[in-house]
Amino acid sequence: MIIALFQTPGLIENIPGAFALMETKAAEAKANGADLLLLPEMYLSGYNIGPESALKHAQTIADLKPAQDIAKTHNIALVFGYPERVGTSVANSAILIAPTGEILLNYRKSHLYGDLDRAMFKTLGTTFPTAELHGFKIGLLICYDIEFPEPARALALAGIDILLIPTAQMEPYEQVAKHVIPARAYENQIYVAYANHSGTDDGLDYIGLSSICGPNGAILAAAGKTEEMLYATCNKTHQAAVRKADPLITDRRPELYETLVRK
Repeated sequence: MIIALFQTPGLIENIPGAFALMETKAAEAKANGADLLLLPEMYLSGYNIGPESALKHAQTIADLKPAQDIAKTHNIALVFGYPERVGTSVANSAILIAPTGEILLNYRKSHLYGDLDRAMFKTLGTTFPTAELHGFKIGLLICYDIEFPEPARALALAGIDILLIPTAQMEPYEQVAKHVIPARAYENQIYVAYANHSGTDDGLDYIGLSSICGPNGAILAAAGKTEEMLYATCNKTHQAAVRKADPLITDRRPELYETLVRK
């Protein structure tokens, strides 16, 4: 399976424009052989928009039909972040849409970052769902979630092969993009794609540095700090060989770690 990842400043508080850009990039990605297009955190509305705008632009799953139509028209899977309306509150969510237009996953961010996130989002994710696509088992996380080892490990233990992460990573956290992402791929023996914003958004300087890493921690594709499309291939034979050579998951001794989740 070929993943395309679009690092972009996107369009702020312009949801029709964001859908139009999504369609343009979906067509481009498909023309270059991609099976899935990954976009950043809160792609649909912009990330640093504040609580009032987050609520104003919040979407229900039913409102995402334009994205379902794009996926079906271009025969490509889509993953992107958006503000999800949940009753009278907002979740920071990411969705996986199949090439058929079917919604396979809707994940809500489980770890909020600082006052910025907590002011905008009130509904938190409490589970780590998975879905099957093109023979791969896929999980989603969002931004700050990946800075904790437990969510990625929980998904790895659930059997995922690919972890897709929309993010909005800003200065000065380059160490996450440069070191944490390859480490999560290596320690869990999964493909990890990390899609960031680029540019500046109302005082936030995004670091860019999106990447796609292999199950041995190798960086398969990496962006700089400006708008860029990345491509990488996920190969099940290679992943199986990595897991056989270094059985990190099966060599674990969970009985020694039980106290870790109680503190």
